[in-house]
Amino acid sequence: MNKTLVVVPTYNERENLRPLAQRLLNLPVPVDLLVVDDNSPDGTGQIADELAAKHPNIHVLHRTVKDGLGRAYIAGFQWALARDYEFVFELDGDFSHNPDDIPAFLKAAENADLVLGSRYSNGIRVVNWPMKRLMLSRGAGYYVRGITGMPFTDPTGGYKCFRRRALQALDLDAVHSNGYSFQIELTHKLWRQGMKVVEVPIIFTDREFGQSKMSGNIVREALWMVWRLWFQNGLRRRPRVPR
Repeated sequence: MNKTLVVVPTYNERENLRPLAQRLLNLPVPVDLLVVDDNSPDGTGQIADELAAKHPNIHVLHRTVKDGLGRAYIAGFQWALARDYEFVFELDGDFSHNPDDIPAFLKAAENADLVLGSRYSNGIRVVNWPMKRLMLSRGAGYYVRGITGMPFTDPTGGYKCFRRRALQALDLDAVHSNGYSFQIELTHKLWRQGMKVVEVPIIFTDREFGQSKMSGNIVREALWMVWRLWFQNGLRRRPRVPR
């Protein structure tokens, strides 16, 4: 078993899973892959099982219902904590996150508790997004920073690397958000505890195959979630514990 686990939630990602797994296997740093499949009707779960049968560092967690991105990641994190992984990644299954960035994340994680991949550090690094989607993402980032005080350029991004101690500091059973708000909630809970959070620049490329899981409900959930987090932090716009 390697000390790094990449958690990839899947729902109808049959076109992407095999090439993504191969990219991860070919990295210059050794990683394990956990596919968390939400009973994909297109057979993604079966493909994951076939890959796991061939490669000992590929694992599969089958869930019986499509229960949202956040719940899939929580299941993956709990699976990781039950084993001896030190670094645990969030990675989209559609190649919007470049697996080749993983070594840079691991380098940054040597001196951090959480590493965020930023699409907006020192410029905009987004490929193939319509202007409406880009404006929504940028506006969400300003909205989150304005209310919570978190100083990060891309608080809604989903490419992350957690140290084991960071995941252990979270009450994972108490996290019920999904989508944008899930990403915001986990980062805020660690930041307000005084844990070290750093950003590394990434290039985000919109999916080529399959359909986006973005919805109006995800956006609405994020709008009220940031106010809830602000109240949880005692109306502070800074960490509770000085860093």
